Amino acid sequence: MKANRGQIEKALDAAGQGSAADCRFFLLYGPDEAGSATLAKRLERAMGPEAERIDLDPPTLRDDPARLADEAASFSMFGDKRWIRINGMGEESLPAVTALLEAEVAGNPVIAIAGALKGTSKLLKLALDHKQAMAFASYQPDAREAEQIAVAIAREGGLRLSSDLGRRIADLTNGDRTLMAGEVEKLILYLDAAPDRPREATEEALDALSADNPDSDAAPLVNAVLGGDLRGMHRELGRLAEAGTAMAAVLRPLLTRAMLLANIRADFDDSGRLEGAVEAAGKAVFWKEKGVVTRQVRIWDAIGIARVIQRLAQAERASRSGRGLGDLMVRHELLAIARQAARER
Repeated sequence: MKANRGQIEKALDAAGQGSAADCRFFLLYGPDEAGSATLAKRLERAMGPEAERIDLDPPTLRDDPARLADEAASFSMFGDKRWIRINGMGEESLPAVTALLEAEVAGNPVIAIAGALKGTSKLLKLALDHKQAMAFASYQPDAREAEQIAVAIAREGGLRLSSDLGRRIADLTNGDRTLMAGEVEKLILYLDAAPDRPREATEEALDALSADNPDSDAAPLVNAVLGGDLRGMHRELGRLAEAGTAMAAVLRPLLTRAMLLANIRADFDDSGRLEGAVEAAGKAVFWKEKGVVTRQVRIWDAIGIARVIQRLAQAERASRSGRGLGDLMVRHELLAIARQAARER
């Protein structure tokens, strides 16, 4: 069935309480994959920290369609709750989901994140039509929703965030939930906030930590990489290495700037007015950085900046694979991006 937000949240909470018989399969799709991931976290919290999570991937389901139904019907070896998660599900998983929904028994909830699906998708049609499946589409929040999301994330961590600061974080991250959570988490750590010792967020704290603040440690590297300054990039990487900064720490500022450039570029392509597009970004562009950001928008067309975002996201995943290998892969990606920018200047 097609669910609204209230219905999907209620169903995920119920599945965590052992009511999975009413809904065996949750399909989270739509362009806002961060929003889908947030909903998947809701089921994880509802299941509890002792629950056994089984991660399956689309190739496994394609090669063994019966596996999903088997896992959904299996008991945990330790007697705890059990649930199944699939990321990146697509049409190749249709036989597996069909088997799951047709099985006589399936006591463990299954949740899948599928990304954007076409209206003609057979997988989506199955989830919408079946009474034991639930489908919910996540879309990029509008400005007001993004502001509220930032405030809510902060509240959970013991941080009191004003509407103005929530709006500024939403603007800075273009409403991306994952990036908003990252900015809020930095504020929480910086102000030593916690649910049992709440703190008030301030403009000064956000200025000190902002990824696009021209005074931040990462800003020179961001500008060097996206501006095609190879010599400056190597100089900044050396400086950060001497300070003991892990490569993973520079990826979020780079992603934030790349997403900002993508947003401005789209506006520029629609209007034909670059200065107007930069101005329309509001506080997401610090006034001292307007010239730099404008030059970077000229360097990167829509397709190019989309590829940059993809490469940075891959580098972020690589950075979690192990300090030495991860850092090496991140440096490789930054070099590739900077070289492309240098060619386009």
